[in-house]
Amino acid sequence: MKSLQEQYAPNNRCFGCGPANDKGLRIRSFAEGDTLVCEWRAEPHHQAWEGVVNGGICGTLLDCHSNWAAADHLRRKTGATDLPATVTADFHVVLKRPTPSDVPLRLRARVIESTDDRAVVEASIEANDKVTATCRGTFVAVPEGHPAFHRW
Repeated sequence: MKSLQEQYAPNNRCFGCGPANDKGLRIRSFAEGDTLVCEWRAEPHHQAWEGVVNGGICGTLLDCHSNWAAADHLRRKTGATDLPATVTADFHVVLKRPTPSDVPLRLRARVIESTDDRAVVEASIEANDKVTATCRGTFVAVPEGHPAFHRW
């Protein structure tokens, strides 16, 4: 099954979510009801120290996964066939406990409020059935003329 990234942005080179970035994190997001989910595995170079994922990597995972949740929500809300180009307006990450690097990580993101051109998303990273990090952010669909408009 193709992820949202593979379906809508196969040539995207974003470090966090671009399928075309061989050195990126290459998250793969899938809709499960009103939640977007992703399973991701860290590699040794993603560690802050032995056995623990770097906090910046955790932030990138949450930012990109949340952005895709917002874009897919806005697409479905408007009935569009194409994904709107969305960017991060703000996001706040809370690192609750060390995120282990030797187990699959489960990302979850869900839109909690939205207007026609923006969505507020809450997201989390889980490892071993425990939440290790959370995020709340606002993601905005940009108009033509914005540098990110043709990013997909």
